[in-house]
Amino acid sequence: MSARYMQPLRILTQFIFFGFLLWLCFSFYTFVQMVSSPTGATTIARPDGIEGFLPISGLLGTASWVKGGEFNSIHPAAVIVFLTVIAVSLLLRRSFCSWICPVAALSECAWKAGYKVTRRNVRLPVKLDVALRSLKYVLMVFFIYFIAIAMTNDALLQFIQSDYHKIADVRLMNFFLHMSPFAFGIILIIVLCSFVLRNPLCRYLCPYGALLGLIALFSPLRITRNADHCVSCGACSQVCPTYIDVMHKTSVASPECIACWRCVSHCRFNNALSMSVFKRFAVPGFVFAILVLTLFIGGTVIGKLSGHWHSSISLEEYVRLLHK
Repeated sequence: MSARYMQPLRILTQFIFFGFLLWLCFSFYTFVQMVSSPTGATTIARPDGIEGFLPISGLLGTASWVKGGEFNSIHPAAVIVFLTVIAVSLLLRRSFCSWICPVAALSECAWKAGYKVTRRNVRLPVKLDVALRSLKYVLMVFFIYFIAIAMTNDALLQFIQSDYHKIADVRLMNFFLHMSPFAFGIILIIVLCSFVLRNPLCRYLCPYGALLGLIALFSPLRITRNADHCVSCGACSQVCPTYIDVMHKTSVASPECIACWRCVSHCRFNNALSMSVFKRFAVPGFVFAILVLTLFIGGTVIGKLSGHWHSSISLEEYVRLLHK
C-alpha cells in the first residue's frame, strides 16, 4: 500500500494542533487581560495547556522531581508535556518535531514557499552546516548542566516557587507582545532564513530538538531501506528536510531524522523504504499516526487524571503578581 497519504495526514495533524494552540494562546491572552484589569475579575479559567510553551519549566520540574523534590505544582502541565514529548521521541523518534511542534510547522511552510518561488532551497557547505548544527547541542548542554545537574534540589525548589517563575507564561507572552528591536531583528532574520534554508531554527538553534534527537537514537523505530528493492533513484535523499543521505543507508539512525515520512512517501518503489521496528517489522503509516496522537494526547490525559495538570497558583495570587 502506498504511503503517499502520509504527507497530507501529517500536514493536517500539524495544522489541527496549530489551530488548537492558537485558540490556547488567545484564551490565555484573554485570561491575562481580565486578571490584569483593575478589578482582577475573570470569567474564564487559565488554560493549563499553555505551559506546553515552557519547556525550561518542564526541565526544572523534572530535575527537581528526579532529585527527590515534589512534583512542580506551579507549572505541572509543563512537566507533563516535557515528559510526554520525551516518551514520544523515545518510542517514535522525533515525530513531535514534524507532527506537532507549531514552530516546525511554520518553518516547513516557509521553506516550501521559498522553494515554490525559487525552485530550490539553499544548502550550506558541509563544514559550515556541521559547525552551525553544533550550536543547538551547546545550548542543550548549557541548559541541562546548569538546571538538571548543577542546581541543587533546594535551589530548584526555590526557583520554582519564586514569583518570577510563577508568571513565566505571562513573561513569555509579553516578550512577543512587547518585543525589543533587537529581539525583533533576530526573529526577522530567522524568519527570512526559513524561506531560503530548510528549518534553520530547528536545525541549528533548538536545544529541545537536540535533546529529542539524542533520545531518539534509542528508539526501536527507524527508516529502513530494502537494498534488493531500491533502484538508487535518489528521491528519498532529495526530499529529506534534514538532508540525510537515505539512499546510501540500510537504516537511518541519525538524530536529525524527524520521522516526517517524506522519504517513504516519495519512494517510487513502495517496498524499498519503510518505518520499521528493530529493522524487521514495517509499521503502516496510519498506525504510526495513531501512535503519535495516542501517546501525546494520552500523556496529557494521564497528567490530568493523576492530578498533575492544574497549577496551584490561585486567582488571587495571579492578581497580586500581575499588579506588582
